[in-house]
Amino acid sequence: MSVSLGLLIIRLAVGLTLAGHGTQKLFGWFGGYGLKATGGWMESIGIRPGLIAALLTGTFELAGGLLFALGIGMPVAAALIVLPMLGAIAAVHFRFGYWVRQNGMEYNVILIAVAIGLALAGAGDYAVKAP
Repeated sequence: MSVSLGLLIIRLAVGLTLAGHGTQKLFGWFGGYGLKATGGWMESIGIRPGLIAALLTGTFELAGGLLFALGIGMPVAAALIVLPMLGAIAAVHFRFGYWVRQNGMEYNVILIAVAIGLALAGAGDYAVKAP
C-alpha cells in the first residue's frame, strides 16, 4: 500500500505538472504564451516549422502528463514525456550545462528519470485500469 501510494503521489505531481506545461504551450493557460507565440519562439531558436513543433510538444506534454498521472499505458506515457524533454535538452538546455539555475538540463533530466523509472516499475495499485 505505501509503495502504491508513493507511486501515485509521484505520478500526480509529475504528470499534472507536465500536463500544465502542455496547456501553456497549446492554450496559453497558467501563464503560458499559447500555440502561436510558442511556435514563434521555437522558430526564433531555429526549430522549424515552429508552429508544428509547438503543437507536437504541447500535445505530447498534455497527453503524456495526463496518462502518467492516471497510470494508464505507462510506457507510452513515459515516451510522450521523454521525447519532448530530450528535444528541449538538445535544442536549448544542453549548452548551458546541468543546473537549471543557469538554464541547464537538470529539470529535464529529472523528468526523464522519473518517467522511465515509473514505466519500468509500474504505476502501482492506485492507477486507472485500462479495459
